[in-house]
Amino acid sequence: MLFSGSIPAIITPFDNNLEIDYDSLEKHINFLIAEGSHGLVSCGTTGESPTLDHEEHKRVTEFIIKKTNKKVPVMAGCGSNSTKESIDFVKHAKSVGASASLVVTPYYNKPSQDGLYLHFKKIADACKDLPVYLYNIPGRSIVKINSDIVKKLSRVQNIVGVKDATADLTTPLEIRNKCGKKFQQLSGEDATFLAFLISGGDGCISVTANVAPKICSQIYEFWKEGRIIDAMNLNYKIFPLNQMLFVESSPCPVKYALSRMNKCKNILRPPLVKIQKSNELIIDKVLKNLGFVK
Repeated sequence: MLFSGSIPAIITPFDNNLEIDYDSLEKHINFLIAEGSHGLVSCGTTGESPTLDHEEHKRVTEFIIKKTNKKVPVMAGCGSNSTKESIDFVKHAKSVGASASLVVTPYYNKPSQDGLYLHFKKIADACKDLPVYLYNIPGRSIVKINSDIVKKLSRVQNIVGVKDATADLTTPLEIRNKCGKKFQQLSGEDATFLAFLISGGDGCISVTANVAPKICSQIYEFWKEGRIIDAMNLNYKIFPLNQMLFVESSPCPVKYALSRMNKCKNILRPPLVKIQKSNELIIDKVLKNLGFVK
């Protein structure tokens, strides 16, 4: 199984000049691996990929792969609403050693189901020796890949799985029935991580795991070992954090939480902005309750 368990969608730290803070990024990579993360995702929503130019996107991907040093696999975010651009990102990801690519549904231009199939099929065919994960997130991209198209795409040799951020727990059941056990399913919703596993999922591409990587990885390990009650207790423990990291547009809350933990500066690129003071206070309380800050 290529990707399973707790897989942080890693942030992209910035300095006071809005340039990429590679020192903080390297430290964060080391922290996530040391705390038991099972893989990393580069340049996704949490990594603020829409505000990275193409060269920055590629440099960050390559940097994360290099600094991970094969300790865990890296799934490179390669999404775009341009099929041509996604192909370019996927080819680059393969060239620098990514273990797989993550390709989001095209946003803004709202393709039909036939258009979605064509988009993903062309990307997969352009780099047949790199596994491709579909990324279904209708809340951000407006369009949703329906299960019949997922089934059709699962027959493409190197399309191996899907990140499901629909928050619909009937979806993994439906996909499992249509695509079989070999087609991997990774949750994109932290709050449903454990329930998603029980419904046939293989892991979670996580925002929360940036802040609480050990707890997130333990939830998966406990579930895998059959220690369901232990997994549930950790899930209850982390639920307030899951809620507060999405109180405003992600990754704004997670950047604030990590700044309180001295992992990065609370700096985002426009049009994203810092969260409201009232929400900062609530996140502070959650972090203190978990013992992450004093």
